Amino acid sequence: MKLFACFTFALFWFCSVNLFAQNAFFPIVTKTSKATIVYDGKGPKLDSISAHLLATDVHRITGYLPAVATDITKAKGNVIVIGSCQSELIKNITGTTAWVKNLEGKWESFAWQIINQPIPGITKAFVITGSDARGTAYGVLSLSEKLGVSPWYWWADVPVKQKRELFIQQAAFLSNEPSVKYRGIFINDEDWGLRPWAANTFEPEKKNIGPKTYAKVFELLLRLKANLLWPAMHPGTEPFFNDSANIAIASAYSIVIGSSHAEPMLRNNVGEWNEKTMGHFNYMTNSEKVLQYWKERVMQTKGNDVVYTLGMRGVHDSGMEGVKNVKEAAPLLERIFTDQRQLLQTHTGKKPESIPQVFTAYKEVLDIYDQGLKLPNDVTIVWPDDNYGYIQRLNNTEEQSRRGGSGVYYHASYWGRPHDYLWLSTTHPSLIRSEMMKAYQAGADRLWVLNVGDIKPLEYTMQLFFDMAFDTKPFQNSNHTFEHLRKWTATIFGSRDAAAITSAVWDYYGLAFERRPEFMGWSQTEPTTKTRFTGYNHFAFGDEAERRLIRYQNLQLTAESLRRKMPSQMNDAFYQLVYYPLVGSALMNKKFLYRDKAYLYAKQGRISAYDYRQLSRAAHDSIGLHTDFYNNKMANGKWSGMMSMKPRELPVFQTPELPAVMIEKRSKWEAVPEGYDTLASQSANSVKKLPLFVSGLQQQFYIDVFLSDSTEVIWKAEASRNWIRLSHGSGRLVPVRGQNMQRIWVSIDWSKHLKSKNAPGEIAIVADGRRTTIVVDTYQPQAKAYNMFKGFVEADGYVSMFASHYSSKISKNGQNWSTIKGLGHTGDALIATRNTSVKPDTSNIKANNPFVAYEFYSHSNREPSVLLYTLPTHPLNKNFSMRYAVSIDDSPMQIVDFRTVGRSEEWKENVLRNSAMRTVKFPSLAPGQHQLKIYAIDPGVALDRILINFQQQQKSYSVVPETFKK
Repeated sequence: MKLFACFTFALFWFCSVNLFAQNAFFPIVTKTSKATIVYDGKGPKLDSISAHLLATDVHRITGYLPAVATDITKAKGNVIVIGSCQSELIKNITGTTAWVKNLEGKWESFAWQIINQPIPGITKAFVITGSDARGTAYGVLSLSEKLGVSPWYWWADVPVKQKRELFIQQAAFLSNEPSVKYRGIFINDEDWGLRPWAANTFEPEKKNIGPKTYAKVFELLLRLKANLLWPAMHPGTEPFFNDSANIAIASAYSIVIGSSHAEPMLRNNVGEWNEKTMGHFNYMTNSEKVLQYWKERVMQTKGNDVVYTLGMRGVHDSGMEGVKNVKEAAPLLERIFTDQRQLLQTHTGKKPESIPQVFTAYKEVLDIYDQGLKLPNDVTIVWPDDNYGYIQRLNNTEEQSRRGGSGVYYHASYWGRPHDYLWLSTTHPSLIRSEMMKAYQAGADRLWVLNVGDIKPLEYTMQLFFDMAFDTKPFQNSNHTFEHLRKWTATIFGSRDAAAITSAVWDYYGLAFERRPEFMGWSQTEPTTKTRFTGYNHFAFGDEAERRLIRYQNLQLTAESLRRKMPSQMNDAFYQLVYYPLVGSALMNKKFLYRDKAYLYAKQGRISAYDYRQLSRAAHDSIGLHTDFYNNKMANGKWSGMMSMKPRELPVFQTPELPAVMIEKRSKWEAVPEGYDTLASQSANSVKKLPLFVSGLQQQFYIDVFLSDSTEVIWKAEASRNWIRLSHGSGRLVPVRGQNMQRIWVSIDWSKHLKSKNAPGEIAIVADGRRTTIVVDTYQPQAKAYNMFKGFVEADGYVSMFASHYSSKISKNGQNWSTIKGLGHTGDALIATRNTSVKPDTSNIKANNPFVAYEFYSHSNREPSVLLYTLPTHPLNKNFSMRYAVSIDDSPMQIVDFRTVGRSEEWKENVLRNSAMRTVKFPSLAPGQHQLKIYAIDPGVALDRILINFQQQQKSYSVVPETFKK
């Protein structure tokens, strides 16, 4: 059997293939035949663009450029035929089959069909038919992707695998309509990437973002099956509609042009409203000038495929001028709606309800909407997230029935308070999936817009967003999120390295979910504050900071190892899609966590503080080197100016402010246990003790032996009990980086531990004629109930539990706690689901509400303080809040609500750490087994983890490891 290039797998949707059907086989390029591409010359310009893109894609694969023609009668042999279902060319080829009729009246759908000898002279025709221009383009470009040309071949330099011969094996296929009608991006905050790159590298003749750049953007959107653009609009960027070539290109590519919440009626206020000549952008005092301003744009765009944004805000993405409060703003907005729609009717000659219009309830506009604002029924409500990935509001029952429907404006890049994240793409795929699926289920399917900043480096985020918008069905299952990333990775980099790359990228997103690299300075902006020490604990929980550093170091090593193995043609794609974000985020974390260690270790008298000071500075310098490579060496400088390592020059991106290191040389060496001297407040003579070891738990704690002087020390460790296990019994310290400190890991061999006694042991560290002793405390309960117990147990005064590791779960009245794979800080989160058409009743929660239960065993006879971590989600709509209820041993329930209002300080902390926290206190518990229950009340509560404290604990920022007894 002859081996040929057969592509039966499409990355983001599937179709049935009959490998043995003769008419399912179509040769494109062989030794003896070359297919011609024919499109309907009377069709839209996009048909021509698509046909030539396909020809170029075939050339990329085979080196042969197919002929592209409009006259089917002059073609011979094998022909790829392109056109909409209204096209005479398609009707002549297919005979106006029912297959074509199935496309009529549909939105952006397409069909593939192979027809033998459709007309004289044609051996085979591969017919690509669309319900409309974009549907046809999706059919053509989906074929390109199936043949091996990635949508990211240009924007991420993904190479095309070369083949001498090219065939397609494809049974007849009819696509579904897209799940979401309008699917697009907002180019925003383009000051540090897209605009300088376009102005200086890609489109220097324009010295700005212009038609050449937009043509590449539009092609990418079509390859991703998107259809909408909110153009770049920051000060310094030429307004989109000021250049007629931009408009012409958008029309040719059939891309719908809209505008952001701050740009009513397609007007770029920051670039087009001139206060000196036009007066204030104030509708109460200057409505005549404002209306004339809007009228001009309506007149200019009435023949274009556009979506008008209704309403009004201030010029610079600020509140509306001239109103004192939201109550005063509501009637004014209603007047503005009426006037704007009258402009549309007067100057387009169409009824307003036939023209796409949106109203975005962003920031204070949501408060105005809640004043009972009367919005025309045909206008689409666009619900925004809170700028950090959590959607603020979705439809209630009444809003779901509106004719205009609703959509979502979602940020994957953001400039603003409490802190920007403009550098890397760090929003977790599972969070995007969870929030967007919640929106879709609430009826938000009319328009989805993703704020992508400069487009790069948000390549995968865009792919995920648009695959989901085009077909939400597979994403209803949370397991699909990881699988989607794996398939995308395998498609680009091949199956050999797909598993390693996927695992590393997934861990990169997980670490960023805990704390984005842009937030590692623990600073804020608007107003801008200085960086400060991080919230990570360097002396407890196994050195919380070091655990994060190790994970990032492993990411960096993985990226470096994979880069060395990459085929040369893959180098550029790997660098920008994987290497730079993984290594850059690792270096940003090293920069701050090493700085912290320099300060803290200096206070403990460690000479390694000098090393960490240098390592912090080196990490910062390395970010500069990698960024320089991205801009000036990667892809031969193609992306020069695209990547900035310091957007807005915020403090987090600057050279670290390193503490002066002054070591008090009390002795040549010292040894300290985990949890000791975190603030350097204990005296040198205080008792040194490891945290408590509890039987049944897999615990290990560390002792650091380190130099305090530039000398050499030989040390030994001696355990007083045979049940104390040490990872190292001796060592040598020298004043060299990496060799001036050693970490001993201590654990307990419980099989040798005296079960009748909990007497402490000791570890003596001996060196240079001096001895220091560290106490080892253990606790081995003799109760039979404890020995039989499997579950969470108290360890050194606390119990740590992950929400998804419940003991039991009870559903009631169609309500449930559902596990969402990959979401949250612990791997999986529990989300409260319920019938959203009915308001929650809190009168009898125990009888009516679902719950999850956690069995735990305590040793302390103290009052427990239950700390609950949820994701900082927002109420689904005005009928709900963010409540759940907690009880221990069926005690009276305590209702918790973590809803935040506006941009409060609590909200700021919540989005920076991706956690909302609430503490619930209970009366004293007797030692023994207990049960914690958490009842669902409001939908959308995402429970992540629980920490029960019986005494004052060391502070932690990240997840405290579970205290689970098997």
